[in-house]
Amino acid sequence: MELRPVTGGFIRPFGTTWFIIEYLKGNAPEGSVKIEPYEGAPMTDIHDSYKGALHRAHARDRAEKDEERRMRKGGLAYSEKEYQERLNYYLERIPQKLLSMRYASFTRYFGHLKRLGWVEATGETESSTFQDDYPLAPPRVYYRLTQAGWKATLAEMADPLITLYNYSRERRSAKKKAYIRR
Repeated sequence: MELRPVTGGFIRPFGTTWFIIEYLKGNAPEGSVKIEPYEGAPMTDIHDSYKGALHRAHARDRAEKDEERRMRKGGLAYSEKEYQERLNYYLERIPQKLLSMRYASFTRYFGHLKRLGWVEATGETESSTFQDDYPLAPPRVYYRLTQAGWKATLAEMADPLITLYNYSRERRSAKKKAYIRR
């Protein structure tokens, strides 16, 4: 049996790198907002879209598990209306903070992608609402994928730190023994 590390009791339904790259490609992953790939998006918008996508994915997963449980007991599959009600039920009840990556962690993670050369600033900026109260605050910077980012493979996206520092999974995962069931 394979054990996977969990975060907050939940296994992430998709990787952060995969989401960022798909989002910047303009593919609107997991129901997020579609953007123009050449124009890019500010990091805060990417983070908000990531949080919303995680929230929707977990709510959808919970609704589907409810439906499977119902069918195992001999019931019928949900109608479209019942499914939407279950989905809304979980969207309202799953706390956003339970699932999402904090912004500080996201910026650090995004920095790895910049060091890999997968993401670059477009040169476009805009003022933020934070600057209304604090004029010295930096503006919102737009980011887009580089050619290397467009060509990144799923294996490279699976763990950008291994790709960045070019070392093995064993060396990357110091907590390896914590996941082994005896």
